[in-house]
This record gives sequence, C-alpha cells and structure tokens, in this order.
Amino acid sequence: MQPNNNNNNNNNNNNNNNNNPPPPTLPQLLALAAALSLGAAVSLGITRFAYGLLLPSMRADLGWSYTLAGAMNTANAMGYLLGAFAAPWLLKRRTPVQLLVVGSLLASVFMAGSGFFSDAPSLLVQRLLAGVASALVFIAGGLLAARLGALAPRHMGLLLGLYYGGTGLGILLSALLVPAMLQAASGVPHGWAWAWWALAVSCLLATGLLAWVGRPGGTLIQILTSPASHVRQAMPQRQFRWRDFAPGLLGYMLFGMGYIGYMTFVVALLKEQGAAPEAITAFYAVLGVSVMASSRVWAGLLDRFKGGQALAILNALLGCATVLPALTAAWPLVLLSGVMFGGVFLSLVASTTALVRHNLPPSQWAAGISAFTIVFAAGQMVGPTVVGWIADGLGAGKDLQGLQRGLIFSAGALWVGAVISMRQRALRS
Repeated sequence: MQPNNNNNNNNNNNNNNNNNPPPPTLPQLLALAAALSLGAAVSLGITRFAYGLLLPSMRADLGWSYTLAGAMNTANAMGYLLGAFAAPWLLKRRTPVQLLVVGSLLASVFMAGSGFFSDAPSLLVQRLLAGVASALVFIAGGLLAARLGALAPRHMGLLLGLYYGGTGLGILLSALLVPAMLQAASGVPHGWAWAWWALAVSCLLATGLLAWVGRPGGTLIQILTSPASHVRQAMPQRQFRWRDFAPGLLGYMLFGMGYIGYMTFVVALLKEQGAAPEAITAFYAVLGVSVMASSRVWAGLLDRFKGGQALAILNALLGCATVLPALTAAWPLVLLSGVMFGGVFLSLVASTTALVRHNLPPSQWAAGISAFTIVFAAGQMVGPTVVGWIADGLGAGKDLQGLQRGLIFSAGALWVGAVISMRQRALRS
C-alpha cells in the first residue's frame, strides 16, 4: 500500500506544479510593459500632444487668439480631471484591462470627431471628451505597469519607464504623420481635419493591439491572475491619505502647469522664430525618440529614491529645458531643449507612480495614482490658458515676445515645483 500512497503524493505534487506556473521572466514583463505603452501613446502622445502640431494651422485658418488656442488644451485637461475623478469608481466595477481598452477606443472616436467641426464650442467639447477618455487609459495603464513592476521590484523603474515612454512613440508618430497630412491636404478647406482623422486611425490600430494583449486567456491576464502576482509588501496596510503626499502632489501639480505650456506652444514659437517645417518635424521627432529612450536613463533614479527626490530633480531639469527656446533661437540649443525635455518629462510622470509604489500597499495603488492624476490635470488646466494669455496680452502685438514670456512662466512653475517636491519624505514602515 505504501507505494500507492507515494504515487498519489507524486501525482498531487505534479498537479500543483501544473496549477502553479513559474513566475514570469523579466523578458516577459518587459514585453508586456512595451505592449501596454501603446496606451500611453494614445492617451498622451497622440490625444494630448499632437494638438501642438495642429495648433498653428488651426489658429491661422480659424482666426484664433493664443488664449483660445490654449483653452483647447485647457478643455482637454478639464476632461482629464473628470476622468481622473471617475477612474477609482470605474475600477471598482471593471478591471484595469477593460478600462484601458474601452478608454482607448473612446479616445479614438473623439479624436476623429475633432475633424468634423470648425466652430470653437464644438472643438472644445471634443477636446474635453478626449481628455476624459485619455485619463481612463493612462490611469489603467499605469496601474497595470505598477503591478508588473511589483513582480520584479529590482526592475520596477525600468518597467514603469517603459510604459510611460510609450508617449514618445505617440509623439514620434504625430511628428511624422501630422505635417505629411497637412501638406497633402493643403489645398482643401480645413485641411487640418485630415490630420485629426489620420491620428484617430492610428489610435484605433493601437486599441486593437491593446485589446489583443488584454484578451481573456492571454499572457497579461495569466500573469496578473497567477499566484506570483499576489505580492505582499513589507509595510503596514495603510490607507492612502492626501496629506501624507501633500508636497509631492503640489510639486506634481506645478509640473502639470509648467510642462503643458511648452508642449502646447513650442511649435508655434519655433514657427515664429522662422524655423523651417522640416526642422520643426525633426525637433518633434527627436523629442519623441528621447521620451522612448528615457526609460533606461532614469530607471535607477526611480528605484533608488523613495521620497520626492526624483520628482524634484526631474522638475528642475525640465525647467532648464523649457526656458531654453525662450532665451535663444540658436538651433543647436533649441534642439538640445527638445532632447532634454523629451528625456525627462515622462520619467517625471513615472516617478509619481514609483512614489506610490514605494510607499503604499498594492490595494492603495489605484487611489494614489488617481490622486496624482487629479492634481496633474488641475495644473494642466491652468498652464495653457495662462501662457496663451501672456502671449496675447504681454506681447502687445509681438507674439514672439509673448510666447517667450509664457515659457519663462512655465519654467518658473517647474522650478518652484522642484523646491516643494524636495519636502516629500518617504512614509515610514
């Protein structure tokens, strides 16, 4: 009878091994983070930042002031804020993967809608709705990237950076797609509409790939539902509290206020400075490539610091990149600004997810990421309109001077954010 018992035990062990697959490998996690980065490409790289390339053509065609042009991105940020408020409630009713895919699909639809209107109120509504959808995508994708990072804590900074670096792919695609479409439709009334439709198609393609990655039974779902994904952190199960992260939240809000002025108006400033269309395309493309490369550059920084140090350092560097085009039109320095800006700003976004990941248990990550997204959106609501108002009012008919002052304001907001972020301390276990 004893041999039979041994055989039964062996069979049970084999069944347990079959039911408990080995933990995911680092190459698997990197591949999934890269796939998820398509969400960042849609939500920020295309839905948010492609507008900066379209702004000069739309402003010239529709007779906008810089204030109204900035208000378009303020409306987008307002929608982003609404989406950030809705995300925690939605995440209690739907999985992050479902929210990611549905949000990306909605963003694609609203991007296409911007090509069907030329009146300001309708375009403002389209930009607002696209902001709501992009917030859902960005929060859900960030949460999934954080869960992947929890499975490889030593490489968490790299995995987060890889996800957020997907924004650079969206920026690069926009840099290649928008000028080509504007040129192809140059003889068509409201030719900029064709660029909106082309961007919407690219978003739909990315949505299809995200849906495939997140399909039931796919590798992503298997990893997120496997026993290896139930990570326990060596910290008490504390709740997220806003006051615990007050310096980091305020510093991040100032980041949102400062960086968006650059991304909204830097192309308009380069055109005012006389840059050729090819040079502007190259500038924007280099910025996007720098975003994609930044995940490797700053991964160690995100892993090393548990408080607000990374947020402070990156805010300070971003302020330097922002102020360069306001001080000089020398092309090497302008190009350096694009490289610095692209190499820093999405890693700064990743630093807040890392801050949440370092200081809160997994059950509180959604609340923490949503809080940082809310203040980020609040800052973005202020930045474009203020910079546009400065360009219109302080320029006194000299748009170049006004845009320069607007970017100086943006750089100042980033530097103040750096000082405040240094006061964010790691929460004690």
